Amino acid sequence: MSRTFAYCRVSTSDQTTENQVREIEAAGFAVAPSRVVAETISGSVPAAERSGFSLLRHKLEAADVLVVTKLDRLGRNAMDVRATVEGLATEGIRVHCLALGGVDLTSAAGKMTMGLIAVFAEFERDLLRERTISGLARAKASGKALGRPPALGQAQVATALEKLASGASVASVARDMNASRATIARVRDSAAAICT
Repeated sequence: MSRTFAYCRVSTSDQTTENQVREIEAAGFAVAPSRVVAETISGSVPAAERSGFSLLRHKLEAADVLVVTKLDRLGRNAMDVRATVEGLATEGIRVHCLALGGVDLTSAAGKMTMGLIAVFAEFERDLLRERTISGLARAKASGKALGRPPALGQAQVATALEKLASGASVASVARDMNASRATIARVRDSAAAICT
């Protein structure tokens, strides 16, 4: 027997999910109060990492229906929404989105909608990649040093090498210089590579 669940999410504690519940009821979905999962969590958190959504996933069974008011209730971006809907569909769970006319995202029309979402997700990912590459090239051209700044300055590197040359262990030098052992080991290995 099919059961209907509602997932309602708000981002901050001064917001409420009441309007989402009313909107779902007004659309004709009868959802028992025990089957409404509401949580307050940022949309930037992927659905799979949300405690309320994880609880909901454990309640859902094949043939159940999950209703959301908008796609952004399900995920932080198009890629996350698509993964969430596809994951639910493989378990036989239908997902209805009111903002898309109440369409079942696992139906033929819903799959077409999800296909469009996938295209936009790929476009979004490509744009982000292009902007990142362009920004890095611009920063490099202007002479900005890229990457993480060195953990130790030149004087500290010289001090570390002196201590290591006098027989001190990597761990003791790291402790004395308030640096990680990996940093001191890199200093040692870099100096050894220059000498060879």
